[in-house]
Amino acid sequence: MAEGGRVDLVHLTDGENSLRIGVLGRRMPGVLPWHDFLDVEVVVTSAFAHGRLEVCLAPTDLDDWAQVLGELAAGRSATWMDDGRNPGIRFASSGQDGVAVVVVEDVAGSGTSVRVPVRVAGGWTDELEERLGHVRAAWPQEAVETAPGAYEWRRARAYRPRTDGTPEAVGRVV
Repeated sequence: MAEGGRVDLVHLTDGENSLRIGVLGRRMPGVLPWHDFLDVEVVVTSAFAHGRLEVCLAPTDLDDWAQVLGELAAGRSATWMDDGRNPGIRFASSGQDGVAVVVVEDVAGSGTSVRVPVRVAGGWTDELEERLGHVRAAWPQEAVETAPGAYEWRRARAYRPRTDGTPEAVGRVV
């Protein structure tokens, strides 16, 4: 999957209500430590409301998402990005079989929240885990923190400077 195209991290829809979290690309490609941060669009739709937020995911947010998926796969409710930096996204059972309730709360930004029930098929968390794998493959983590506040490029890639001075990946180091 080529870097630069949109990849949906989450796409839950039942034809009426939906939640879509699409990764748009790197926040600041080639700039340490921001290279591995991702620009993301969160879109919630229903017959009644439509909301869209742009957020920035840190590499740890994807690790947290993997943990949330584990909770959801076990049938438990879970909240992602509830740190106040981004909108919190809560997933809960509605009490109806095959219906997940999604609540997006933008406390830090607009102060609004949207709650939509979405009918989900069996294995929906497996699909979300697969989507997470696609995001990680499209935008692998290429910077490493070597000390608090100190970053460098992973040695698994070779870089050459572009004309603007930012690094360009040219292949693997053997």
